[in-house]
Amino acid sequence: MNDYLPFIVFGITVGSIYGLAAMGLVLTYKTSGVFNFGHGAIGAAAAYVFHSCRDTYDMPWPLAAVVAVGLFGLVVGLVMERLAGGLSVVTTGFKIVATVGLLLAIRSLLILSYGSESLNFPPFLPQGTLVTISSVRVTYDNAIVLGLGAGSALALFLLFRVTRLGKAMRAVVDDPSLLDMVGESPVRIRRAAWLIGCSFAAASGVLFASAQGQLDATLLSLLVVQAFGAAGIGAFSSLPVAYAGGLGVGLLQALVSKGIAGHQSVQGLDLNIPFLVLVVVLLVMPRRKLIEVGHAVRTPAVARQPMPARLRAGIGLAVVVAAVLVPFIVDTKLPVWTNAGTQIVLFLSLGLLVRTSGQISLCHIGLAAVGAAAFGHLLAGGVPWGVAVLLAGALTIPVGALIAIPAIRLSGLYLGLATLGFGILLSNFLYTKGVMFGRNGNLATYKPTAFNFDSPKGFYYLVLIVVALSAALVLLVERSRLGRLLRAMADSPTALATSGLSVNFARVLVFCISAFLAGISGAVFSSQFGSVNGDSFPYLQSLVLMSVLAISGRTNVAGALVGVVLLFIIPGYIDNADTLTVLQIGFGAAALLAALASTGAFSSRLAAAAAAAADRLSGPARDRLDPTDIRDRGVPVTVA
Repeated sequence: MNDYLPFIVFGITVGSIYGLAAMGLVLTYKTSGVFNFGHGAIGAAAAYVFHSCRDTYDMPWPLAAVVAVGLFGLVVGLVMERLAGGLSVVTTGFKIVATVGLLLAIRSLLILSYGSESLNFPPFLPQGTLVTISSVRVTYDNAIVLGLGAGSALALFLLFRVTRLGKAMRAVVDDPSLLDMVGESPVRIRRAAWLIGCSFAAASGVLFASAQGQLDATLLSLLVVQAFGAAGIGAFSSLPVAYAGGLGVGLLQALVSKGIAGHQSVQGLDLNIPFLVLVVVLLVMPRRKLIEVGHAVRTPAVARQPMPARLRAGIGLAVVVAAVLVPFIVDTKLPVWTNAGTQIVLFLSLGLLVRTSGQISLCHIGLAAVGAAAFGHLLAGGVPWGVAVLLAGALTIPVGALIAIPAIRLSGLYLGLATLGFGILLSNFLYTKGVMFGRNGNLATYKPTAFNFDSPKGFYYLVLIVVALSAALVLLVERSRLGRLLRAMADSPTALATSGLSVNFARVLVFCISAFLAGISGAVFSSQFGSVNGDSFPYLQSLVLMSVLAISGRTNVAGALVGVVLLFIIPGYIDNADTLTVLQIGFGAAALLAALASTGAFSSRLAAAAAAAADRLSGPARDRLDPTDIRDRGVPVTVA
């Protein structure tokens, strides 16, 4: 028992931070209907603010905490309440895109401001011994963190049970109009929730940095993601249970860390306990408890105005001719274009899943990694190059089918969380195992020698052939009966089921096709460089892909072309690291704006502003204006 006691103390301390972060996340979600994937990025930003105040400007740590948690957390809460108001009328997919964009933008802004290297972050809470249990020290730091978390949980429990504000918070999402009729402002209630939630995010970020002893923008932005498992235990609705879930996850993580010590085959499993908990909770929790908060929103139907056939054919021909001429134009930048070609296939794969069928995947880069790993092992086994590419895609299909299992019972937000958990588990655990990238973590690959395909130009044209075949497959699916079923499923799964068609079969099938294309992309990508390892497929890239997909247009093929230009070709011509970081900020901001504009909110507000401006011309002011001037302003007028 003495051997486990230090791990228990550490697990409870870290679990309390998980619980604190989870409560802030659940509070904002249950009052606004927006699940904030950028919750951790807000915590990371607060930790950097604390670092600047304490270590750069020599403020006492209590004052630095007030600035980072009290002031910064409250300001961010005000901003987030405004953003959440705009996101309340968009689809779940765009809510995810918007908050993922927020994560990317804040993380990149922190890197731009403080650099990409980790910064030292000494603990700030008292480290003296409070009590000794069997020679194990329990410090004041441990007690303060546990007391802060438990006290916050109790305070929120009493807030919801006793106060008028808490009861109003429970009602604000279900029927804000009715709440407004009884004299409570829905905006005020949501604002209070976001102020508290963002302050909790800020506090958890500062405490995470202190526990880690370092500041790292990427690590901190995604470390709070581990609180998702705790939020899942609370069914994304119960604040006290979410805190208890955080304690349980932290304790289980610490005990597993002790238990697997010395067992090389399962090293890293402890770091992935929160994500395993998240996936398991989503798979076993009754579906009645996994109902998304807020009203279901569908993307408004937009009348399509098909491009004239001749113009469409002309543009297509121009794109093909330009693609063929690329090697003669780009000179030394040809590898950038070749790499972009491999990623077109990945965008096509994700577009088919997200745009056509309405599913959500936040682990797509992991599917490409599976294809790349399978491809490397197949080449090592003597399989010819072309056959190895096809088999790599085929071997990725079972993984796609495995991911489709949550899709059978989950949708929207919860499917996004399940796929995110799977992607993180794949990256943090399986990438390091021999089954993926070999015992040394690196697999050798090669280009085919036939038809001079091993030359830079030859391989580019080989990739172009793969892109053309992949695009043809996607277009075939879209224009077939299956494509019509997938679009119907995206619009209304219930209506599709009442027609006697299997929604579950359609979901599994589209995940399998998408996984096949992602595997092909990973295989061809790995062939370009002569070797492949897990560093080529960071799970954060799945979030970037989702964000860029949202701003790349509405059609799969054209969107894939625009996406690779934004994400791979333009950065390939930029050598300055800061400029690349600014570009990442732009991707995040553009994804947020695309989500806000997805239901025509901007157009509606402009129209309302125009109407208000027209109304102000009526009355005495109207009489003082020349009728011609009034007509020019678009206001109808009758002149006697």
